[in-house]
Amino acid sequence: MTVKTLRPRRRRTRALTRVLPALLLLVLALAGPLLAPHAIDQPLTFPYAGADDTALLGGDLLGRDVLSRLLSGGAPLIATALGIALAVTTAATAIGILAALRPRLGRWVERTADLVILLPAVLGIMLVALAWPAGGRLAVGAAATVLGIPYAVRIVAAAAAPIAATGYVETAAAGGERLWYLMAREVLPNLRATLLALFGLRFVEGVYIVSIAAFLQLGPQPPEADWALMIRENAPGIMLDPWAVGAPCLAIGLLAVSVNLAAEALAPARPTPESAL
Repeated sequence: MTVKTLRPRRRRTRALTRVLPALLLLVLALAGPLLAPHAIDQPLTFPYAGADDTALLGGDLLGRDVLSRLLSGGAPLIATALGIALAVTTAATAIGILAALRPRLGRWVERTADLVILLPAVLGIMLVALAWPAGGRLAVGAAATVLGIPYAVRIVAAAAAPIAATGYVETAAAGGERLWYLMAREVLPNLRATLLALFGLRFVEGVYIVSIAAFLQLGPQPPEADWALMIRENAPGIMLDPWAVGAPCLAIGLLAVSVNLAAEALAPARPTPESAL
């Protein structure tokens, strides 16, 4: 077995070890409501009770089972963050590639993005969430999407500009290919690594934004089970039952780290001088 055959196997093994924890955590979070031993709104013990046979992670501020709420609180957070990441990455990809292929339009896109970036994200989310008639998670997700697109557009446009200036793209444009063909067939396939890394970052940022909004009493509201909401609700009793706050904090941290590692592992490997030999 040669060195050239060993390297791809090592890369696949390394990628699997990074992707597997994220997949397991996502599956556990999505299947959590089915695994919860008790109803999320059912008091089982006194407030901030310690761990026992009835509540393995103790009780929260109302005596509800922390473990059941932890298992049920990940799916809404992940769904919201996933929707934000998909929307931001898709919109930024289309606008960024278009700006790279049409430099005159790209200058206007960059100026508009610079203006929107000046607005602090948390302030913008607060304004939208408070002005939204129904408020809630949808308002936070919409605000995070709109405010996240300008950052992502700058990244995609910067990565697509050198590709748009290559000879094969210019040849295709001179040959009469339409704009959508240049975007989808000539530029987009060469941005896989950038877009995958961007999606991972947007997902993690979506988790953080939704968590911050819930901590500021925006987005999900009691008695909904949500990791960030659990942290805010149970913070006064952290000394009585540390699991009521520590467990959702640990879940959010593990989710962010594992998804980042998975996105980095799935990104196409960049060619090295040794691989070209």
